[in-house]
Amino acid sequence: MTATEKLEFNSTQPYSRYVDPAVFKEEREKIFAKNWIFIGHTSQLEKPGDFLTMEVAGEPIIVTHDKDGELRAFYNICPHRGMKVEQRDHGNKKILQCKYHGWTFKLDGTVNRAPNFKTTELGAHSCMKPVRLEVHHSLAFVNLDEKAPSMSEAYQEFLEEMSKYSFFDSVKLIRETRRVVKANWKAVIDNYLECDHCAIAHPGFAKSYDLSNFCTTAHDKFTHQYMAASQSTDESELARFYWIWPNMMINVYPGDGNVNTIQVVPLDEETSLGIYRDYSLDETITAEKEEYFKFVDQVRLEDFELVEELQKGLGSKAFANGIFSPTENAEEYFHQLVDTALKGE
Repeated sequence: MTATEKLEFNSTQPYSRYVDPAVFKEEREKIFAKNWIFIGHTSQLEKPGDFLTMEVAGEPIIVTHDKDGELRAFYNICPHRGMKVEQRDHGNKKILQCKYHGWTFKLDGTVNRAPNFKTTELGAHSCMKPVRLEVHHSLAFVNLDEKAPSMSEAYQEFLEEMSKYSFFDSVKLIRETRRVVKANWKAVIDNYLECDHCAIAHPGFAKSYDLSNFCTTAHDKFTHQYMAASQSTDESELARFYWIWPNMMINVYPGDGNVNTIQVVPLDEETSLGIYRDYSLDETITAEKEEYFKFVDQVRLEDFELVEELQKGLGSKAFANGIFSPTENAEEYFHQLVDTALKGE
């Protein structure tokens, strides 16, 4: 089945989309290179010289905190010969330097020094190529498509929803973990978007929350899942889970600003990188936070095992696709968005 064939939407996407390198390439071009992609929280870029790097649609991207207080994004590529400039995931530098020929760059992306060249004569090669950047509720996003609508326009409903959480501007990153997952990025998202598996695969989670009251709503470019802690009807005890098109999740747990973000970065058609960041209003790691970390880590480990085993079956000739249960409306919405994007609509 090709990427443009019509889908029956009591059915999932064809499993071939989870194993085909041609589809993976198409998704990079039509999804990840054309939408707003989460980079990180501004608490990771607090001081001048702070930087973050990430791969978006296969392109290395860097975001810097310049001396004038502005955050700026660029392709993390030296204009001299195409070398990746900054190799680390994050850090702090007054000047960025390419390790190949020693070109250096200011935090605004302009060339500081180019050995054997006069910087005034470099023309289009006098700076790292800029990338569009927007910050909303202290969350930083980039878009490689110069013609795409602004995030304020394209994700208006999502940004309005996030305005309910005033603590986003005050939380600090307190922990980051990364995991290479041997599964297609869509399989990881699929797993996140339904909880039919929770009672079986997540016994600790199932004991902590009332799965009988699990609710899911689909909105413009995001979904919202929520449930109360077991034995509770208090609004403050709701756990809320947001997926934002195409590859970002935000989890808001009960407690003092207990929020975490997940980024699923596609590496190839059968491999993804999961970036998990935990934030809190208080940077002190208390015994209560340690228990919270153990809880979320256990759920993540259980999901890793599930999706990696799932990926092994997606290349089978047994079935061309799966089917949705009546409660998998968020996952079905995700599949519709992927299908629409691949058709170029």
